[in-house]
Amino acid sequence: MKGLIERLIEELTRLPGIGRKTAQRLAYFILAMPEEEAKSIAQAIIDVKERARFCRECFNITDSDLCHICRDPERDRTRICVVEEPSNVQVIERTGIYRGLYHVLLGALSPIDGVTPEKLKIRELKERVERDSIEEIIIATNPNTKGEVTAQYIRELLASTGATVTRIAYGLPMGGDIEYADEVTLGKALEGRRPLS
Repeated sequence: MKGLIERLIEELTRLPGIGRKTAQRLAYFILAMPEEEAKSIAQAIIDVKERARFCRECFNITDSDLCHICRDPERDRTRICVVEEPSNVQVIERTGIYRGLYHVLLGALSPIDGVTPEKLKIRELKERVERDSIEEIIIATNPNTKGEVTAQYIRELLASTGATVTRIAYGLPMGGDIEYADEVTLGKALEGRRPLS
């Protein structure tokens, strides 16, 4: 029995953020689960590996030709929110605020790591903006060096399209204290200030 549990622990440690102790707790939790629940988890993993693919329009994860967001006729088709990864779409969707479309780049520019515009879905973004008469492109790349370089590149690339290119605001988190903020975060919060309403 130790061989089976040890193998499961080793496999679980392959997941990001899962160390040996967490993997061990998960392994014993799975062992104690009802068999049908454990099989359901295993089947969900198999299904996602066999059927998941990229949406032909926005490159989000889907199990059909177009993702549920691109198929939704209620979405605002004049706006595209540009994100780095499919997981970013889920985070923005959970806010319940944004009702436009998305475009997933599948990464961020990093010439030093060999990630050039040709390796991302940037050309496809420009084609969508021109083809679909998009009015606003909201750049929601990560607030780090790669994300900033990517945002700047996209802004310059789309300047000739006539579409408005905006960047999400970022800065201090709710509940945070100014005295604990670093200079860059505080600076971005000041730059992104807006009138009180």
